Amino acid sequence: MRKSVDFFFDVGSPSSYLAWTQLPGLCASHGADLVYRPMLLGGVYQATGNASPATIPVKGRYTQMDYERHARRYGVPFQGNPHFPVITLFLMRAVTGVQLRRPEQLQQLLACVFKALWIDALNLNDAQLTARILTEGGFDPAEIERLTQDPETKAALKSTTQEAVERGVFGAPTLFVGDQMFFGQDRMDFVREALQP
Repeated sequence: MRKSVDFFFDVGSPSSYLAWTQLPGLCASHGADLVYRPMLLGGVYQATGNASPATIPVKGRYTQMDYERHARRYGVPFQGNPHFPVITLFLMRAVTGVQLRRPEQLQQLLACVFKALWIDALNLNDAQLTARILTEGGFDPAEIERLTQDPETKAALKSTTQEAVERGVFGAPTLFVGDQMFFGQDRMDFVREALQP
């Protein structure tokens, strides 16, 4: 039976970005499906009592170094964002709305947003800047705004976030292969093992 990887993520997580750069190739090489599960990390933190590593300065500094190490290993660009943390409610509703209504554009939107946040290190807490980035990425900001206000979009993001919590998720990214859970972008070797026949 064909296996799949459930990828619970939030674009405001640098670790989610790094995972996103690796998972498509990993899944393709194992004949597995990659299932994108956008969730609201702030909601997960609220439900579980967890918090970003950045809230503890010494841990935040180490985590930043570790992201840079992994980016070098993966051969992908990465830059820490000085505007972190980004409030991602709008962005994650946008991702969810595009996934629901324009699934063929999901990768285009993720590439646009991840690049802005974790390569160009832009302040996507700024609504005007976000609109410009969306336009440059080939999207109509007014249409994205409508998608974020769609009751179905809001309900889907809330539902996926709740499902994540119920499945034991406490941070992003979290990956599932069947019932096996893997937290963090640095668990690709275990995901690879789980996808073996």
